Amino acid sequence: MSSPRVPVRPAIDALPAYVPGARVPAGAAAFKLTSNENPYPPLPSVLMAISDAAADVNRYPDMFALDLLDAVAEHVGGGVTAENVVVGNGSVAVLQHVLAAVVSEGDEVVMPWRSFEAYPIVVPVVGGVSVQVPVTATGRLDLPAMAAAITPRTRAVLVCSPNNPTGPVVRQAEFDAFMAQVPSDVLVVLDEAYVEFVRDPEVADGPAAYAAHANVVLVRTFSKAYGLAGLRVGYAVARPRLARAIRSASTPFGVNHLAQHAAVASLNAQDELLERVEAVVSERTRMVEALRDQGWELPDAQGNFVWFEFGERTVEYAAEATSAGVLVRPFAGEGIRVSVGEPVANDLLVAVAARWREGLPLG
Repeated sequence: MSSPRVPVRPAIDALPAYVPGARVPAGAAAFKLTSNENPYPPLPSVLMAISDAAADVNRYPDMFALDLLDAVAEHVGGGVTAENVVVGNGSVAVLQHVLAAVVSEGDEVVMPWRSFEAYPIVVPVVGGVSVQVPVTATGRLDLPAMAAAITPRTRAVLVCSPNNPTGPVVRQAEFDAFMAQVPSDVLVVLDEAYVEFVRDPEVADGPAAYAAHANVVLVRTFSKAYGLAGLRVGYAVARPRLARAIRSASTPFGVNHLAQHAAVASLNAQDELLERVEAVVSERTRMVEALRDQGWELPDAQGNFVWFEFGERTVEYAAEATSAGVLVRPFAGEGIRVSVGEPVANDLLVAVAARWREGLPLG
């Protein structure tokens, strides 16, 4: 007779797997455009800060990351203070802590879909129920439909701008109209992981939204524009009462010593950093123009990535790209997201896309 097994929560047993971007195998010659990483390494001043901090890794990090809180508050501006900032082990962990602070068992969380694939994972982990609202045919969030999906059981709404993986932002006018429909006791999480790459002049202003609405929380990351994906630093900006609750739900010592120093050093090097961001944006523009010249109709790319809707041919096309030497991120049955990388990688992707367009075999 077999022994009884320790039961696993059904919600956890049913979680979709988070699929990371494929990595380049050791010794292989390929470009990795799968994970929306910054193609540039950390700035020299940031590397020096990491090196200096490494001498103290036998000690616990500052549990409250006080220097980082001050630096983030100054960076966000608009009256934000350290009391409003909560940091964590990447924006996914921060998002989970935000939801853990407000979502009880069975509460609903409204989200766009397709959007960031961690959303349907973190919601059940905190006991919530995902309510997915399809994005529009052009990859934009359907905010009127999301507002209509709010019920008395809704505790939070996730708004991803720019939307990952499709690319468009939420614009100020539509966000204002949306917020006019959201009850004041429903939390709106404005996920701005790619905000530094946005060039749409009509984009919703995150800090202004936070200042205007007590139920808005901003979530941002150092992984993308700041090139610190390997160190995992994210943060939320919230009103003091919510910030205290999020902090209470957070993992103690959630941001390691090296990551804290690297993030502060990155904020201290804004001018140099923004030059690199502008270089990525320029490459994105060049890449999108080349693809549109081939005849592609693409969603408005405002992150550091481009989205192709391929439906059932997604996995086939991703395999063809791999065979040509460029790794892309397929979402089976839906489409392919391609990160903006170094120029030579982008050139190769454009060449691959031309073959996709013509239906020619690659290799």
